[in-house]
Amino acid sequence: MVQKKFIMAVSEGTFDKGMMAMMMGNTAASMGIDTHIFFTFFGLNLLKKGKNPKMGGMYRLFTGMMVKKMKKIGIDSYQEQLEMARDLGVHLYACNTSMEVMGVKKEDLIDGVTILGAAAFLDISADSDMQLFIG
Repeated sequence: MVQKKFIMAVSEGTFDKGMMAMMMGNTAASMGIDTHIFFTFFGLNLLKKGKNPKMGGMYRLFTGMMVKKMKKIGIDSYQEQLEMARDLGVHLYACNTSMEVMGVKKEDLIDGVTILGAAAFLDISADSDMQLFIG
């Protein structure tokens, strides 16, 4: 039996986009699906050390309330979700071109992130069974 492959591209760095990527990625990996997430443009912020993303726009003020509501029903924080992704073997990628454009350095990123370009990610993605773009 061939293992299924799931790929995601994440281009925004807000709380909702980050949580969606982590929850979908962790669920897929928990199901035994080979999971790959490519972070590009503002999505790179989700891979920065110690990052706790906020909701977008005027909803930014309600991020803490949303985190508490999620915790109350058993959903881990963004940082806990990210750690779980690494523990589950989710492949995390940072776009090297976007890193250059956005001024993000390798040392800014959490451990375990692979830096690669769009062509390399497309090569990984070419035989995927499922694709999702979050942006």
